[in-house]
Amino acid sequence: MSDPLRPTLPELARQALSSVQRGYDLLAPKFDHTRYRTPDSVLDATARALKTLGPFTDGLDLCCGTGAGIRVLREVCSGRTAGLDFSTGMLTEARYRYATAPGFGPHWVRGDALAPPFRPGTFDLVVSFGAFGHFLPAERPRLFTRVREVLREGGTFAFPMAAPPRPGTAAYWTLLGFDAAMRVRNAVRRPPFVMYYRTWPLAEVHRDLIEAGFAVALHPLGELGRREDGSPRCRLLLATKR
Repeated sequence: MSDPLRPTLPELARQALSSVQRGYDLLAPKFDHTRYRTPDSVLDATARALKTLGPFTDGLDLCCGTGAGIRVLREVCSGRTAGLDFSTGMLTEARYRYATAPGFGPHWVRGDALAPPFRPGTFDLVVSFGAFGHFLPAERPRLFTRVREVLREGGTFAFPMAAPPRPGTAAYWTLLGFDAAMRVRNAVRRPPFVMYYRTWPLAEVHRDLIEAGFAVALHPLGELGRREDGSPRCRLLLATKR
């Protein structure tokens, strides 16, 4: 029997044939029951790592979706927390999930991550989880510049980065095939649905962060496992505003 909490294949197809924004509005009520939602293990590992790097006062979850990453901010920030997303549907779900949470609720903001509606120097910490496949490589410098603007001096931009699958493995071919299918879809249908898995390589991300005015460090999240060569399966990238 199918799980009524998970989206059906027709529902996923309808999402993929929409724009990114409309697609997530449609998927929002069932998003937390999909594999696209960041696993709790990644959120927990990120929170533990950030606790050793603070203190942080005010924090922003960039492209917050249904608000899974907000609980990381609530663990490591002593001040205000905010979530920014461009999907009304996702923000509606986030508000509902945190409506009865203890303490002050997060501030939910609908807006574009490439033009965040915050004054310069608003936050000590910006985090983001699982959203960067929605940005084309050419948009990355602008995204990083905008994040730097909303951070205070010495503020931190943090996000987990999984190690890429090794060439020739099943995971490698799966991601390659997905990206190829999305490129074909976007070539023949408008509006485009920007969602790629292989457009965020570490070397290029590192370069663009440096050029945007960050100092960059990598913190291994060893509790998420290691590959056969001993390297971590996931690292927390820490970009500090210079």
